[in-house]
Amino acid sequence: MPTVSWRDSPSRRLQARLIAAFGYRVVALLGSTLRWTTDGLEHYDAIVKSGHQPVFAFWHGRILPATYFWRRRSIVVITSENFDGEWIAGIIERFGYGTARGSTSRGARKALLQMTRDMAAGKPTAFTIDGPRGPAQVAQAGAVWLSKATGNPLLPFHIEARRHWTLRSWDRTQIPRPFSAVALAIGEPIQVAADADEAGIEAARALLEQRLRALETRALAML
Repeated sequence: MPTVSWRDSPSRRLQARLIAAFGYRVVALLGSTLRWTTDGLEHYDAIVKSGHQPVFAFWHGRILPATYFWRRRSIVVITSENFDGEWIAGIIERFGYGTARGSTSRGARKALLQMTRDMAAGKPTAFTIDGPRGPAQVAQAGAVWLSKATGNPLLPFHIEARRHWTLRSWDRTQIPRPFSAVALAIGEPIQVAADADEAGIEAARALLEQRLRALETRALAML
């Protein structure tokens, strides 16, 4: 028998739209109360002034505050093609993000090729580099591959909230509490050579992982 997709169900499509509309309002309201301290924004500005766009890289567990802070910049992110990916896409698109549909487990090549085209058109991209399933805080190579393919630098960042809830999920998702102080630490860009071989890609991946762990320490010290 043919597989029935959730897209074939009008009620499921409506459900995805309603979840997205509600989720957007919740995240926007929460985000508007946060008090931000930033360090390293000059790295982002320098990339843009040079005529390039960043390939943002951060841990999956900080996706909520990152979505709010970097809104309205036309950043393209990967979202899955399943039901959860649909309502997540609905939320982030309301914040001004673009989406490339796929995941590291299914449709990855299609999504990365779409992001390559988007970067050629002048759009930044972003990766939760240990998602979608982990292991937590172990960098995957998709962002490195895209940096190599496009000539755009990796830009790692980390976010910490002074007061927050931590979910019992694989990535220990952090949700800032309303009116919390939040620190954003942005690291120096990492350039991946266009002729990088397998060893070069692995070296860049390991460096990215190392930088993100150092940025976590830096962000915590800012609170």
